[in-house]
Amino acid sequence: MVKQENDPDHLLKIRHTAEHVLTMAMHELFGADRVVMAMGPATDEGFYFDFDSPEDFKISEGDFPKIEKVMQRIINQGLVMHPVEVKLAVARDLFADNLYKQEWLAEIEKEGKQPKVYLTGTKEQIEADKKTLKKGELKITSPFMDLCDGPHARSTSEIKAFKLLSIAGAYWRGDEKNKMLTRIYGTAFTSPEELDSYIFKIEEAKKRDHKKLGRELDLFSFSDLVGPGLPLWSPKGTIVRNLLDEFVWSLRQAKGYEQVEIPHITKKDLYEVSGHWDKFGDELFRMTTKEGHQFVMKPMNCPHHTQIFARRQFSYREMPQRYATTTMVYRDEQTGELSGLSRVRSITQDDSHVFCRPNQVVAEVNAVWDVVEAFYKVFDFELRPRLSLHDPAEPEKYLGGEEKWRAAEKQLRELAKARGVKPIEAIGEAAFYGPKLDFMAYDSLGREWQVATIQLDFNMPERFDLFCINEKGEQERVVMIHVAVMGSIERFLSILIEHYAGAFPVWLSPVQARILPIADRHLKYARELRQSLAENQIRVEIDDRPERLPAKIRDAQLEKIPYMLIVGDKEMDSKSINVRQKDGSQKTLKVATLVKEIRQKVVDKH
Repeated sequence: MVKQENDPDHLLKIRHTAEHVLTMAMHELFGADRVVMAMGPATDEGFYFDFDSPEDFKISEGDFPKIEKVMQRIINQGLVMHPVEVKLAVARDLFADNLYKQEWLAEIEKEGKQPKVYLTGTKEQIEADKKTLKKGELKITSPFMDLCDGPHARSTSEIKAFKLLSIAGAYWRGDEKNKMLTRIYGTAFTSPEELDSYIFKIEEAKKRDHKKLGRELDLFSFSDLVGPGLPLWSPKGTIVRNLLDEFVWSLRQAKGYEQVEIPHITKKDLYEVSGHWDKFGDELFRMTTKEGHQFVMKPMNCPHHTQIFARRQFSYREMPQRYATTTMVYRDEQTGELSGLSRVRSITQDDSHVFCRPNQVVAEVNAVWDVVEAFYKVFDFELRPRLSLHDPAEPEKYLGGEEKWRAAEKQLRELAKARGVKPIEAIGEAAFYGPKLDFMAYDSLGREWQVATIQLDFNMPERFDLFCINEKGEQERVVMIHVAVMGSIERFLSILIEHYAGAFPVWLSPVQARILPIADRHLKYARELRQSLAENQIRVEIDDRPERLPAKIRDAQLEKIPYMLIVGDKEMDSKSINVRQKDGSQKTLKVATLVKEIRQKVVDKH
């Protein structure tokens, strides 16, 4: 038997077991007829349980303590978790009153598999029930049973620490056409210390929630009239977006990229050639012109960029061609899956595409890898590359032949090795047109995010017949490299807001300094000071409200302003500034000294 400490799936098993314990507790407290089991898997963060119930049955987080009390009693009993394969007809009878289980059983039958149920009870109960089920009888003595593939812990006693976290609505199978169910989220760990650490992180994450901070800091908003998933950017939020984009462009420009522009719509013919129409046709916003032509809002930029390259014939001497554009793309995401800036329908991509010869691929990927590292170093993100590969078992998911895929993947693998990096390998995570290097970042709370991506594409140049003329005067097929440094500006900003808890560094802060005059007689000096700072490209404003100074300081701190510049009689007489920073430190500076300090932080990206 595998020891728990050597079992990489042990945490997953106890979380899945905790979900069954939650269901048992719910049935005991409220009755199986009022808590109808739907689905309850383990997740990377814990587990959840979806259930259906009569309209008159309501549950809230206020019920969690009594549910947790029953769960703990079940855990203390050390009940055994045991799988039993049963005949399909027996499984249908066991869950005759549960439409959700019947739907799962129909799929199991379609796949030609044999159903499995997990029994939870004492050893004696389970041994007796195994014999009963083998005979096709339904008299189960174990206190709980569910249709489930597992895996599970051997015993409920292996759950050393757990907690119920929240309640939400969830459509059955994530489809908004289906019934809305109730979902309870929870988590479980192998020790109370691990649980405490996790709870601290999620409480901290709540404080850093970008949806909350974005509203408080006046960065972005949503309008019911505009529609869900379509963020509106305020002046302050727009400053941050533009600063990030300008930084990425400065890094790209140094590597020889050129800016291009493309329209937001296209004939569907473009995506039929690229292959996107067959793969993602259901995710496109479509429109028909008054002449009956079918157009779509672009969901990605790469097919447009192929047509910029195809506009004329290029010689090998002109290769590579490097195009960059920051523009919005549009995807018809389901309303229930939208979440703040993390999942939107209008996505701003800092997109670039390189068209190069096969012998230039390594140099070009190395160049953009340098860009990615330089960008994320500024934010103190630890990066770990992941090599996303195709799944040979599902060739229908990808364009192009197996030989090209293996050659492209080998090239990326060798390139990473040459840089002294051993990436994680993820089979089945490739784009449908080629393998990619995805960069995983870890924020200040230790959470992992996928950020930048570098993708090799041997297929789209084939589909669009893209070539250059080589030294022999022959047509040579080019390779296309897709690169996004931030990926989606919206999603990256959601990560960045939470990473900094809204307190952006000086170079990125929409307001770098706020002048706080103590009284009206100091307003003239405050305006002169603002003029002087603004002339030095410092983003500055004055708080001229008739409020007491402590209130002005408090508001500036809540808005995460890096520099609070207090001016009173003393400062006005000496032509200086009392500088208070968001960390609480104070100092008195001359205007020229302050300007030099802030400008240096902008240059250093601090």
